[in-house]
Amino acid sequence: MNIFRLAGDMTHLFSVLVLLLKIHTIKSCAGISLKTQELYAIVFATRYLDIFTSYISLYNTIMKLIFLGSSFSIVWYMRHHKIVRRSYDKAQDTFRHYILMLPCLILALLMNEKFTFREVMWAFSLYLEAVAILPQLVLLQRTRNIDNLTGQYVFLLGAYRALYILNWIYRYFTEEQFVHWITWISGLVQTLLYADFFYYYFQSWKNNVKLQLPA
Repeated sequence: MNIFRLAGDMTHLFSVLVLLLKIHTIKSCAGISLKTQELYAIVFATRYLDIFTSYISLYNTIMKLIFLGSSFSIVWYMRHHKIVRRSYDKAQDTFRHYILMLPCLILALLMNEKFTFREVMWAFSLYLEAVAILPQLVLLQRTRNIDNLTGQYVFLLGAYRALYILNWIYRYFTEEQFVHWITWISGLVQTLLYADFFYYYFQSWKNNVKLQLPA
């Protein structure tokens, strides 16, 4: 494992911890899109179908369990916790996220590394993860009231995938036959979706003002 992969994993983990900190400590999910969290739960459920059948390393298994457990627990908190669910802005979080799933599934059936159930689900999870942040970004544009923890959570999510791109570049030049077009293209699309957010995030940090996205 190279430093870019480790940094990407840790950044992804920190993003989840930041969101869980907000939910557990403040007892609030204000500014968080349930639609995006549901998509992430589907992403990890379809990506880690091999969690009990294919062992790679203890590190790999632990990370899979963390992302699976945290994604479903966040959805549960936002839907069912008697205090947390009151802060969910259902009226603003209206992105029809289910319309993202069918195109991703069709694309996975057409473009995959091997036409097996597990490989198709793996490709589906990559395509879906690439666009899963869209409901969250739309919600932030609508509310325009972005607290620090929400801003940090979204920034870390974007940074994790950007670090993974550096990991792929490093591996391309240091490993033989390291070519994974599906992973690369979906990862690039995912990172580009954060470009606007990154710009306003850094502007906010540089000018020491509250983060706001244009409507």
